[in-house]
Amino acid sequence: MPRVVPAVSRALDILELFLHRPQLSAREVMERLDLPRTTVHELLVTLVERSYLIVVPGQPVQYRLGLPLFQLGAAFAGRLDLVHEAQNVTREVAAVCNEAVHVAVLDGADVVYLVKVDSTHPVRMVSGVGLRLPAHCTAVGKVLLSSLGRAALDDVLAKGVLPGMTPDSITDPDRLREHLERVRADGVAVDVGESDGAMRCVAAGIRDHSGAVIAAMSVSAPIIRWTPEAHGEWTQLVRDGAARLSARMGYPQQSR
Repeated sequence: MPRVVPAVSRALDILELFLHRPQLSAREVMERLDLPRTTVHELLVTLVERSYLIVVPGQPVQYRLGLPLFQLGAAFAGRLDLVHEAQNVTREVAAVCNEAVHVAVLDGADVVYLVKVDSTHPVRMVSGVGLRLPAHCTAVGKVLLSSLGRAALDDVLAKGVLPGMTPDSITDPDRLREHLERVRADGVAVDVGESDGAMRCVAAGIRDHSGAVIAAMSVSAPIIRWTPEAHGEWTQLVRDGAARLSARMGYPQQSR
């Protein structure tokens, strides 16, 4: 088996801290990763030397991400037809509902948001591209989990206790399995305050040419705008949007 290089792993751990914070100090990096001061200093110096991190002007011990990471991300996104096509379809869906529309993919037990088109309302969802959340707490995540085979789902749920984001989050694995059965049957999932008590979301799956669910699309809105009528309209809207995006990914459309 090839050996994992500890220094590379630690450097990547440092970079991943910036997924959640735009700026960090050397001390915060040391405390969050529980690494020796000398090790952190050497890794930060190396990352700055290669411009993957930059020193915040006027704050010599504060760091933020550098341009090469944007370039790598752009190169990755540029190779994803999903991202390009999703940007177009999410704009179309958002233009109809004027609410936040997301496209996300599954990464282990989490979802990662690839595309977002925001609402123009003053009260709206706080989220962004690159955000990572526990899949079982989100509508997009529940759609994606429901598409997994039994063995793959067992593997995800075996990774540990399901964390809760709100009191309404499903944290019991058996209850989640039952819930995912209903999602699989319905073809859509709803987040009723499970990731944010003030928000509601509805999501549907996106398929590729083989029929596999590769992503999910959601419409999200504050509870103050989540009326029964809107829920029904947005459910159909996200179904249609996900179907259009699936068609662009090569999934053959069946007559209804």
